[in-house]
Amino acid sequence: MNARLAILAILVTAVIAGGGLYYLQVYAFYSPVTAARVAEVQLVSVATGKPELIAFDNFNAIDSDSSPIRYRACFTTGVPIDVLKQTYQVYSDPEPLNAPRWFSCFNAQDIGAALEKGEAVAFHARDNLVYGVDRVAAIFPDGRGYEWNQINACGAVVYNGDPAPEGCPPAPEGLN
Repeated sequence: MNARLAILAILVTAVIAGGGLYYLQVYAFYSPVTAARVAEVQLVSVATGKPELIAFDNFNAIDSDSSPIRYRACFTTGVPIDVLKQTYQVYSDPEPLNAPRWFSCFNAQDIGAALEKGEAVAFHARDNLVYGVDRVAAIFPDGRGYEWNQINACGAVVYNGDPAPEGCPPAPEGLN
């Protein structure tokens, strides 16, 4: 009888711990981002190399203070895709990151497939939000837009413990 109670206690503890871990990973650290908190959707200009505001609407985003790559956003823009391609830097290696299932407007697999097929265009939205992390925006011809933060080439090397490669800004103290 005591062995059964011990087994039951272990199983209940495991279920509670597993449920807690799932909740922490999928829900607890994310919070909604309002357009006022983000303030704008930006893309990096071809002419100046600096981020510029673009017109947007229907903004929906989540973020987390626990990681710089947990940001995901969905929006619409009325700026034609041809104008965007002429005016803003195209991002060469976009890799949309998965969002929690409950954030249903952002589907990384669909966005990635559309980028590979040329049905959407990825733009450089912001450079080095924190060291080695860029913001990327994918925009479809119908005006649907999606943003995420992605580790860039410099960050990938430095976060693996290697020194910053040539052409990268020096890594902040503590990352070397």
